[in-house]
Amino acid sequence: MKLATLKNNTRDGQLVVVSRDLTTAVTVTDIAKTLQHALDNWSDVSDKLATVYHALNAGTIEGSITFEQTNCESPLPRAYQWADASAYVNHVELVRKARNAEMPATFWTDPLMYQGGSDAFIGPRDEIQVSSEDFGIDFESEVAVITTDVPMGASAEEASQYIKLLMLVNDVSLRNLIPGELAKGFGFFGSKPSSAFSPVAITPDELGDAWDGKKLHLPLTTHFNDELFGQPNCGVDMTFDFPTIVAHAAKTRPLSAGCVVGSGTISNYDRSAGSSCLAEKRMLEIIADGKPTTSFMKFGDTVRIEMFDKNGDSIFGAIDQQVTQYKNNI
Repeated sequence: MKLATLKNNTRDGQLVVVSRDLTTAVTVTDIAKTLQHALDNWSDVSDKLATVYHALNAGTIEGSITFEQTNCESPLPRAYQWADASAYVNHVELVRKARNAEMPATFWTDPLMYQGGSDAFIGPRDEIQVSSEDFGIDFESEVAVITTDVPMGASAEEASQYIKLLMLVNDVSLRNLIPGELAKGFGFFGSKPSSAFSPVAITPDELGDAWDGKKLHLPLTTHFNDELFGQPNCGVDMTFDFPTIVAHAAKTRPLSAGCVVGSGTISNYDRSAGSSCLAEKRMLEIIADGKPTTSFMKFGDTVRIEMFDKNGDSIFGAIDQQVTQYKNNI
């Protein structure tokens, strides 16, 4: 099934069930008012939500509305946990190669992960507000999963059962702030502002054989300023699959229902597939020519992130955002 959160002037929005073709939706306040409420009570409400979903697709339910992606919050407007991995290690290897840094062998066996801010995600059609272009504004096209409660110490095999929903991600990064933060030895903070997620979160069964329980085997398409930027396949060159990175996140702590775990930037060794962030393209330019020619995002630039099924239909809806200058009006 497909679930979304509509804006309604509250922090957590209004949960709706969305039709498979993303054209209609229906509110389900009698089942769960918010997606977080649904996740907290997943074993009790998921079948009820699925019943509504099947009726909506069959056209046998009353009270449906036109589904407008522009009215969406991220499926979880805020979350108890947002942990982003770097599951495509060839991407990390490339970045390090461009600055002649050796790749630690442990990067291939122990996942990289950072804990991001999850108190204020931005909507999939909201502006990316940044105060200065000098920060090095970049998009990162990713996939994320949402879990129910995951016990501490769960193995990868055990972790797979707690993955209930998938989404797309724009993990906004401020590249020029990253080196200074990492030099302090305490990781990302200011260099990782609010992320945005796809209009719709879906249950894994919506993907058919494109989901094998561990990886999503479809290309992720990114357009930058209306031009195709990349469409690497998410199931290719993924060093650490989703159950593995969920288990990594739960190694020393339990994860609460509504925990969001990201894949990191989708990246393939086959460079003809393009890239999922500006930084990777810049690194390829440095390796090839000694210097980058691609600029980071400027005010007015746009990014669109979307995934299509084998019939060419949009699965999650589109993250479609423009960068604008933030002005503090306080």
